Amino acid sequence: MTQPPQEYREPAEKKHAKSLVVVNTGDGRGKSSSAWGIMLRALGRGWKVGVVQYMKSGNWKVGEEAIGIQLGVDWWHIGAGFSWESKDLSKDEAIAKEAWAHSKAIIEGGAYELVILDEITYPINWNWISGAEVAETIRNRPSQVNVVLTGRSASQELIDVADTVSSVENVKHAFESGIMAKRGIDY
Repeated sequence: MTQPPQEYREPAEKKHAKSLVVVNTGDGRGKSSSAWGIMLRALGRGWKVGVVQYMKSGNWKVGEEAIGIQLGVDWWHIGAGFSWESKDLSKDEAIAKEAWAHSKAIIEGGAYELVILDEITYPINWNWISGAEVAETIRNRPSQVNVVLTGRSASQELIDVADTVSSVENVKHAFESGIMAKRGIDY
């Protein structure tokens, strides 16, 4: 059994940042869910929020999109869906490139205080979009634009440009025992 902490260690230097970059990665469940929590905090502060989903297509009926849109989030689901269901991966690659072009435009445009790039690590890892270009765009973003990126196996380029990186570990997942995704919990 562990003991409660007995002391608090302050950082040597404290400073305020105009914006932050957050990467949620790992093989566990909850990377996107964490991003939706940040989305709600940002909305609660009156921020303009944009979401680009790289894997989910418009055919998905997900709860986070429904509530996000009700709350004023600009939401784009430019993904093609699961790669293993694809009939043409070159078409999926073209869709990912379109999603990145849109993401880059809204980041550089500076109108959003929060941009969430959901599941962007996959097209980066498959070499469909350039991780170096994504990192450079984020590094050079307007000072008020916060960015959250999600997906497994975040590249070193994304980790290096991030202020905060969290890795979600899979300890146990219902799907591994045959339980299908549950509406309201998983989507």
